[in-house]
Amino acid sequence: MPLQFPIAEEPDAEALEAGRKLFAGEIDFLKGVVAMDGLPPADRSEVCFAGRSNVGKSSLINALTGRKGLARASNTPGRTQEINYFTLGEERYLVDLPGYGYAKAPVPVVEKWQRLLKAYLSGRPSLRRVFVLIDARHGVKSVDTEIMTMLNKSAVTFQAVLTKADKIKDHERQAILDQVRTNLAKHPASFPEIVVTSSEKGEGIPILRSIIHGL
Repeated sequence: MPLQFPIAEEPDAEALEAGRKLFAGEIDFLKGVVAMDGLPPADRSEVCFAGRSNVGKSSLINALTGRKGLARASNTPGRTQEINYFTLGEERYLVDLPGYGYAKAPVPVVEKWQRLLKAYLSGRPSLRRVFVLIDARHGVKSVDTEIMTMLNKSAVTFQAVLTKADKIKDHERQAILDQVRTNLAKHPASFPEIVVTSSEKGEGIPILRSIIHGL
């Protein structure tokens, strides 16, 4: 029986090169959106990155694009309160969603972000895939389960991306992967492949670029 949720393998040289070229091209910050009416027209395919605060989302986006300051990392969880849009070439958007699981923010602010997040995830026709980032040191937490459940209800395909894989020992990796797979199996909207990444070491970055190109 094939393994449920295998780790995404490196694609062929042609797909790798196509991904590299896509991310070597023009990438610019377009706008930060705080309400649905501020979204750009849905005239390009887009992928978005979701993850709880301090999961390494900004670092991953910066590693993918090869631009250190493109997505600004914040040491204060929940500082990013906007949906940030980046243009990726002429035909795609990269979208950075606000971090969730933020205890520091006032309740009305959190509720406003959650409403915006739900509205975006359920109502964006050009959204091709959500990459749900999971910290490899901790595995799936309850806040991750919440967003996965929201994506199930919205029938939006999401793919799990493990971050900070360099921060765990090889013998710990299997246990974390087992925990992640067990959780993903409960969510019909989950894409049946996990991407393992390290923004510091570059692990998994070329694979993720070629996946995004393929979408």
